[in-house]
Amino acid sequence: MVVSKDDLVERRLQYIQRQVALDTSAVNVQFAGRRPEGSGPGNRHGMPQLPVGQHEVKNWPVLDLGDQPAITTAEWQLEICGLVDNPFTLTWDQFLALPQVDDVSDFHCVTTWSRFDNRWRGVRFSTIAELAVPKSEATCILCTGYDCAPGSDIPYTVNVPLARAVDADVLLVHTWNGEPLPREHGGPCRMITPKLYAWKGAKWIRRIEFLAQDQKGFWEMRGYSNSAEPWFNDRYSQG
Repeated sequence: MVVSKDDLVERRLQYIQRQVALDTSAVNVQFAGRRPEGSGPGNRHGMPQLPVGQHEVKNWPVLDLGDQPAITTAEWQLEICGLVDNPFTLTWDQFLALPQVDDVSDFHCVTTWSRFDNRWRGVRFSTIAELAVPKSEATCILCTGYDCAPGSDIPYTVNVPLARAVDADVLLVHTWNGEPLPREHGGPCRMITPKLYAWKGAKWIRRIEFLAQDQKGFWEMRGYSNSAEPWFNDRYSQG
């Protein structure tokens, strides 16, 4: 079906209104009413700066599947697909032509370390979503990276509820602390999810698929929590 430009604008406005009306507190109902756990002063979201079970580091440890793909900006592409009215693929230049934002946020790894006050530059996921115009039945996303498990063609994937992905601090970043995002940390482009454990932000991101039903990603299928809430020590699956 071909969607006209005027119809696409109307659908985009309808999508934005759906997001405005969304009750994000209903996403992870198992934590409803529980007090966030942690220590230190409150961060900008009203959470303790250091989540429960974490310790602060000054460096930025490297964790990956054992594969650090060398993707140049000339060959990098980002495919947006699935339950959207306007699927598209971005080149690097097209990605940089989108509205850019600067943000400062913390980074919480499931392996118990946190790094505070990272300065990022990139594109809000919500900007990507508004361009794609998710259909009303889209409830979650599955992100795929260029990296694969060693000795296989199994790519890194990770799932995020759409209601969490559209948080204003969820970015597709290309710059960290004023420098191009290092290859070992997912450069040229990765996703960051400051209010979730960091594995929910795919390194070397190459595809974002909008889905009607949740589909577990690489680590979720191997015992990690599906919801990944740092302030509730939500590291591993309970079932």
